[in-house]
Amino acid sequence: MSSSRTARERVRAELTREIADVARRQLAVDGASGLSLRAVAREMGMASSAIYRYFPSRDDLLTALIIDGYNALGEAVENADAAVPREDHAGRWTVVCHAVRDWALAHPHEYALLYGSPVPGYKAPQDTVSAAIRDTVVYGRIVSDAHRAGALNPPDDGHPPVPAPFHDDAARVRALMPDVPDDVIVRSLIAWTGLFGWISFEMFGQFDNTILDRPAAFDHAMRCQARTLGLPA
Repeated sequence: MSSSRTARERVRAELTREIADVARRQLAVDGASGLSLRAVAREMGMASSAIYRYFPSRDDLLTALIIDGYNALGEAVENADAAVPREDHAGRWTVVCHAVRDWALAHPHEYALLYGSPVPGYKAPQDTVSAAIRDTVVYGRIVSDAHRAGALNPPDDGHPPVPAPFHDDAARVRALMPDVPDDVIVRSLIAWTGLFGWISFEMFGQFDNTILDRPAAFDHAMRCQARTLGLPA
């Protein structure tokens, strides 16, 4: 590879990152539905025609931002999980929950892009899937490890039996939680969606003037979710 080609690739990569950074700032002002390639080009002092060489459409730019966001969240979750001993399943769950919340609070507009209202007219392509499930893969590993170790002891709270139609759905989820039975998969989904439901309520204002000590409330709620799953408090 020639040095001139390498230099061009470096310049292209740098400009691509700069475009994404400007677009993220635009998200904070106008939201995802207001994202505009022309506005990004104007802020960068580029001709509109030039920016299309990097992102052919607004949807291509949105996809890049979404993938970047999912990867950043996934990396935060992976790093948090890696810092806890493998046999401490409850501790791993706790730090993963806090990693998701911490990332959301530090990147509110990116969290809104990933988990807020769908962007009108935009349909996420298959390219986003591998990034989108990075955090879920970590969670599935925690549940699988705990189940294999016999560390799951869910409360005897009279949960109804798993309905027959859910068994096929559970089989698909089991790709991320090998050998985990259907009833544990149900509890896992309750806990995982409870995590994101709590964070979304906090991020989008539903707790305003109601939940004041949010770190303490969140920590307690996630310990309750862990107990639902069967992890020790």
